[in-house]
Amino acid sequence: MIVYRLITEDDTSEFCHRVTEALSKGWSLYGDPQYAFDAANGVMRCAQAVTKDADGEYSRDMKLGEA
Repeated sequence: MIVYRLITEDDTSEFCHRVTEALSKGWSLYGDPQYAFDAANGVMRCAQAVTKDADGEYSRDMKLGEA
């Protein structure tokens, strides 16, 4: 099974830390990072999709970040 996550965060070093942590746990980048202006909060937001091969079958109850 391939597990998919979309990591999102304000455009700060925390975003980079979250993506780096996922990569260190075996996740792979999927596509390019995306950026958008969050007008409601007045900040830039970042997003990066990541995937990982995992054992087992998909369940809606699974915690994707722990796969």
